[in-house]
Amino acid sequence: MKRLTAIIASACLCTALMGQNESEEFTQFRIGGYGEAVAAFKDYGINRFNGNPLGNTKADRNTISIPRFILALDYKFNSKWILGAEIEFESGGTGSAVELEATENGEYETEVEKGGEVVLEQFHITRLIHPAINVRAGHIIVPVGLTNAHHEPVNFFGTVRPEGETSILPSTWHETGLELFGSFGKGYARFGYQAMVVAGLNANGFNRDQWVAGGKQGFFEDDNFTSPGYAARLDYKGVEGLRVGLSAYYCADAGANSDKVQNYASVGDIPVTIFSADAQFKNRYVTARANAVWGNLGEAAAVSKVNARLPNASPYSKLGPVAQNAVSYAGEVGVNLSAFFKEKKMPVVYPFVRYEYYNPQEKGESGQTMEKRCQVSMWTVGLNWFALPNLVVKADYSTRQIGTSKIFGISRLNGENEFAIGIAYVGWFFQK
Repeated sequence: MKRLTAIIASACLCTALMGQNESEEFTQFRIGGYGEAVAAFKDYGINRFNGNPLGNTKADRNTISIPRFILALDYKFNSKWILGAEIEFESGGTGSAVELEATENGEYETEVEKGGEVVLEQFHITRLIHPAINVRAGHIIVPVGLTNAHHEPVNFFGTVRPEGETSILPSTWHETGLELFGSFGKGYARFGYQAMVVAGLNANGFNRDQWVAGGKQGFFEDDNFTSPGYAARLDYKGVEGLRVGLSAYYCADAGANSDKVQNYASVGDIPVTIFSADAQFKNRYVTARANAVWGNLGEAAAVSKVNARLPNASPYSKLGPVAQNAVSYAGEVGVNLSAFFKEKKMPVVYPFVRYEYYNPQEKGESGQTMEKRCQVSMWTVGLNWFALPNLVVKADYSTRQIGTSKIFGISRLNGENEFAIGIAYVGWFFQK
């Protein structure tokens, strides 16, 4: 039973997000969540693509926001059947609605009262069978990439989630479907896996700036399941402090999941393939993380032409062209200063540095011209103060180089710089 408990903790976000010891496992139910607040001070405008040949205009502006507030619930019907759920309030919630009116020849109708959104991020039933194989059904996290698999705010150093992965993949990526998961191995060779079939991506949402990230379903009452998405993740945890993960995603035809499939009838199949690798090493002194994502979209040029003709009232961006390939890679390292001092009351402070390169327009098909302003090299330096193990105060400075893939290269486009401060927590409020 203890090993089954460990499986839940490794594969179910609602059980794992608080990072508690297995000995603190709940008996019947628990309620908790996590949240973030961020203030940023920027030296650039709001539109890098405003027609200025140098990219974003220089402008002093400040923002403050609640990126997300999440309520989580776990409930045990018994020792084998477990309910998990999460509700996310993003950017203060929402009063918006989008409907696809079948009675009006498929016209989009949109009413917007305020920004943000309220999302059912997870809702699933888990059946524990054996440490090597268990089943989960419902609305689940798609664990492709480091950020999706470990997206709680104590799992990255910056005030906001790493830009690279979240610029080309949905974040947090959650879909409805069926999952098999478990762990196997002994001694130094221990593995955990997840394999799932979920609602596939919708080609209507693919665009220049986000690649396939906008193709996540959820606008309407029903998600299209004509061409499912298949995702898998394998984690290795055999060396103390080290976790290495590989993940992949495949959807055979994202056009079959579109709102109006006839729009892509002349295109043929639109396959989406994504591969990702990530790693984390953590000990008393150092925490280091690295990740890489590569993606391929079939029929990118044809998708771009179809999406450019989407109605203005649709909830999707019409920006193109959509690239054939997108890429992101990043690495960050933080040093625990308190580990070098003998005083037990020394504050836990991690100075850190992170580098990211990402480009949703890495490569196009023949005849496509890729937008250089989507190509970003980014450095972030900052401090994380863990006032409590699950409560962190963050401050960082970020600088972006636009239009160059060189780490220390000089771009002809205006850079973007910002200083940000934030506070975040994770925790179970009540358990029984």
